[in-house]
Amino acid sequence: MPKVAGIDSTVPAPAHTGPPLDDLPAAPGALIRDRLAGWVSDLTTLHELTERLAGTGSLDSALKELLRAGAALVGARRGLVVLEPADGLGPGTTLGLGLTHADLGHLETVPRRASSYGRLLDGPPARTEPVASPDLLRDTELDPRQREVAVRLGYGASYAVPLVAGTEAHTGAASGLASGGATSGPVSSTVSNAVSGRLGAAIWLYDEPAEPVERQRHLVGLYTRYASRHLSRLLELERARTRVATIAEELLPSRLPRIPGLQLAARHRTGPYGGGDWYDALPLPEGAVSLSVGSVSGSGPGAVAAMGQLRASLRAYAVMEGEDPVAVLSDLELLLRLTEPARTATALFAYAEPAQGKILLAGAGHAPPLIVGDRRTEFVETSLSAPLGMLACWEAPSVELWPAPGETVLLYTDGLLRRTGDPMDRAYARLHGAAASIPPSARNDPGAVADHVLRTVLPDGPDGPGGPGGPGGRNAEGAWNPDSAEDVVLLAARFD
Repeated sequence: MPKVAGIDSTVPAPAHTGPPLDDLPAAPGALIRDRLAGWVSDLTTLHELTERLAGTGSLDSALKELLRAGAALVGARRGLVVLEPADGLGPGTTLGLGLTHADLGHLETVPRRASSYGRLLDGPPARTEPVASPDLLRDTELDPRQREVAVRLGYGASYAVPLVAGTEAHTGAASGLASGGATSGPVSSTVSNAVSGRLGAAIWLYDEPAEPVERQRHLVGLYTRYASRHLSRLLELERARTRVATIAEELLPSRLPRIPGLQLAARHRTGPYGGGDWYDALPLPEGAVSLSVGSVSGSGPGAVAAMGQLRASLRAYAVMEGEDPVAVLSDLELLLRLTEPARTATALFAYAEPAQGKILLAGAGHAPPLIVGDRRTEFVETSLSAPLGMLACWEAPSVELWPAPGETVLLYTDGLLRRTGDPMDRAYARLHGAAASIPPSARNDPGAVADHVLRTVLPDGPDGPGGPGGPGGRNAEGAWNPDSAEDVVLLAARFD
């Protein structure tokens, strides 16, 4: 200190002088408030992320959300998730965040034993600890191929977490987020009717050498534990959907018959829950053929079983009295009331004679056929009738139709209209416009006609969010759309 009058800088300060204010310890209340604020912030973040994950309805969307949320929690920019259920029943997939297909291909060239996800998936069954590689390029035991891929893709560290469901897996969290009180809520819910065991692994990549701190490890551990349980439920749902779709496809014709003077093509897409839509084409004596489409109310295995029963019965009635479509549908009505009194169904049955260019058809609560040709595109005027199972005695007059050579008759289920998400009048107009816009080069092929109609009518095409090949049930924004869960059947018959 400089010399000031009355103060001798060489004299030491008294022993009882207090320390500077900056060195004073904070009050216990402030420490508690800061810690509580941190816990509340972590719980809020975890709640928001789990809510977003719970809103996903398909494996693909859930895996993408898992990667995005995990990257935010551990402070990474890129990552990948490997779905590989330990029971070997699939499905298996690999998705990336910030990685192209070529990047994923490079990562797959790394020997599995050297990759972090390989050590998690192929290691001892009891291994549920994360695998951290804070500085890959300085790791003397690093596999040469992994080093080469890391340099090529530009990442210097990785953090891998196993995805395990059905067990209280320890995922790097040594204690509860608030001394045991923060794991309540959705994370602690039990799993029922879901796949258990090891599901896969999630890996996040750092551009530079790095490693998540203890708090980040704990948060991502809690999140992936909940995500694993959610994925296990979606996995079981996906397997059930696949089984129902497989059964439905097996109940429908594996191939359409070859009929002189008639070309046939069919398109069938099963909804996410498995519906009861069907189509059929059966050769009959004297060169005739029966064409039918229909839809059973409900979804799931029960609707699929009812669909198979009605289609098989319809074939028998077609053989016995196919030239009288009204009698065929009347018998089908009686069968449905006796065997499935709680169900209804719509059906369209046509008795076609290609040699004469004639069709005799009748419908029960079904959408009218559509004729597509060079000179006309119009709906067939059919008699109004309630669906099968709605009346004590069903009967409606049949309609005679004379398609010209080169014209195509489209039979379809109302799922094609409902998938558009439009009111029915606009959906019909949309279907009519799609049929009228078929290019002349495609009119000679009923399969090309059916494909063009599907691409044009359904939003985002047949494989988009609104199409029959899409995820179904949800639109591109993730909002639930019950109409998009409908089955779609389209049967095209072109007269030569």
